[in-house]
This record gives sequence, structure tokens and C-alpha cells, in this order.
Amino acid sequence: MLFSVKVNLNKSRPLVVGYISAIIGALLFGSVSTVAKPIVASVNPLWLSCLVYLISGATITPVVKRDRYSIKTKDYLFLIITSICGGAIAPAMFFFGLKLTTAINGSLLSNGEVIFSILLALTIFGEKLNRIGYIAIALVLGGVIIVTTNLQFDSSLLKINPGNLLIIGATIFWALDNNICRILTHRIDITKIIQLKSFIGGVILLCLTISSGISLSITSTEVPYILLLGVVGFALSLYFFLQGLRRIGTTITLLILSLSAVFGMFLAAILLHERITTFQIIAVVIMLCGIYLIYRNYMNDKSKVIRTAKS
Repeated sequence: MLFSVKVNLNKSRPLVVGYISAIIGALLFGSVSTVAKPIVASVNPLWLSCLVYLISGATITPVVKRDRYSIKTKDYLFLIITSICGGAIAPAMFFFGLKLTTAINGSLLSNGEVIFSILLALTIFGEKLNRIGYIAIALVLGGVIIVTTNLQFDSSLLKINPGNLLIIGATIFWALDNNICRILTHRIDITKIIQLKSFIGGVILLCLTISSGISLSITSTEVPYILLLGVVGFALSLYFFLQGLRRIGTTITLLILSLSAVFGMFLAAILLHERITTFQIIAVVIMLCGIYLIYRNYMNDKSKVIRTAKS
């Protein structure tokens, strides 16, 4: 009996670590919009993205496990793609979008990453959803539409805040990044993935910044914000996110990550004194309902697999 308890504890430990890691990652990532908003007006978003990812790479370097995994030739293509999508294009689009919208909208729209990640998983990995799954996706997308348009459909599409559209675009590239990382986390150490992705993305952004003639100057008051973004908002949040991804799977990790939107919304309201509108509250409720349905759908499918295996 005692042996059985020990075995169960050993089996459940990775799951516990996975859940805790995903929750910590969600809390840390939820701070990005609030921390970045005060400086995106004075620091060019391209230059800011470059600094943040280079700092992220430098932060994770001391703990990179050098000889645990060997990188195979076929994995370099995945690393390059994930670096371009998640380490260069996505952060640049996000910070450019954040400059044109509120920190609360930035946090809420980041939930699009969950849905786009699942939709890409359906395409890339051939995963399937039942009717409830598609209803859940529709709810989350409905929440995104509410935040983006404020339900003002009588206006021209061109009047929709371009910052919101840029952030939605960023979540699409981060979703592609998530699905590629899902493959790489079983082949390459997580710290190595973060290091390479951050440095490759940072160098790409640096080349674009210099070639665009953007000023590379920053003030002393901006340095703490940039360090906080690079170390906490991206390096540590990505580390904990990938830990969850490897231990509890893509779906559950992404569902927990979606809580970062709620955390970010209240953080922006408290620290930046941004007003939470009725439309934003409605959008949060709709999104959370959709995310809950995805969770229930996932757990039901998982229990069916377990019952089938036992029988």
C-alpha cells in the first residue's frame, strides 16, 4: 500500500509542477502590457522588441543545460521558424499595437493566442474537436471581436483601432510559435530553446532597427522597464510556459495562460488607472466561458481515452 502511494505521488509530481509552472507563466506574461505601455510611446517598438529579446536570451544563458540534448540538423529549421515568428515578428507587432491601444485591450486580445494555437494544432497535428469545442472557439473569438470593435459595426472597418488588429496578428504568430515549440520541447532542452529563440529573434530585430535608421538611445528611467520586460515578462514567463507545455500538454497550458489576460486587465487598471469598460467585462466573461468549455471538452475526451484503455 505504501509503495502504491509513493508510485502515485511520483506520477503526479510532474503534473503538479506543470500546473504551477503554467500559472506562474500566466501571471508573469500578464504583466507585459502594463509594464510596456508607459515606454512604447518613447521607445520605438522595434528597438524595444530587440532589447527585450536580447535581455531574455542573456537572462536564460547561465542556466542552459549544454550537454543534455544534442540539436539535430532537422531541428534547426524549426528553431529558425520559431525564432522569426515568436522572437521577431510577434513581439514587434505586439509592441507596435500596444502603442496604439490600451494595456487592458492588449491583455484581453492576447487570449487570441489560445484559439489560434488550437486552430493551428487542428491543422498541423490533425487534432479534432466536437461540437462543444467549436462553440468554445466561437465564444473566445466573439470576445476578441467585442474588444476589437466595441460592437460599433455601423462604423467603417478602417475606424477599428489598428493597434488591436496588430495585437491579434501578433497572437497568430505566437500561436504558430507555440505549436513548433510543442515539437521542440521533446527534443531540445527548454532553456536552450529560449536562449536560441531570443538571441536569433533579437539579432533579426537589431538588424531591422539599424537598417531602418531608428535611434538606439534610451533614458535611465526606461532601463528598469526594459529589464523587467526582458527578464520577467519574457524570459521567465516563457520558461515556465514551456515547462507547463512539456508536462501537462498544449491545451491545458494554453487555457491556464489565458488567465494572464484577466490578471493583466486588473493590473493595468490598478497601476495605470485605465478604465475597465462594460464591453471589456462582457468580453472577459464570454472568453472565460469559452475557455471553460474547452477545458471540459478536453477533460471529457481524456477520460474517455482512459476508460477505453482500461477496458
